[in-house]
Amino acid sequence: MLKISDICILLSVAVAFVTTAFLWFQGVDTKQEALFTATWIPSILAFAIYFKIITRKG
Repeated sequence: MLKISDICILLSVAVAFVTTAFLWFQGVDTKQEALFTATWIPSILAFAIYFKIITRKG
């Protein structure tokens, strides 16, 4: 069962992915911004996993 926090995390990952794809295909000038935004996706997922582990132990 998905909690509200899980949905928010998945939604933020989806927004980061769509933003990355949009910037990447926008043109040559926005490739650096797309790569920077792409690094958000694993960071968000890593924090989500970390907080999941913390709440299970507590």
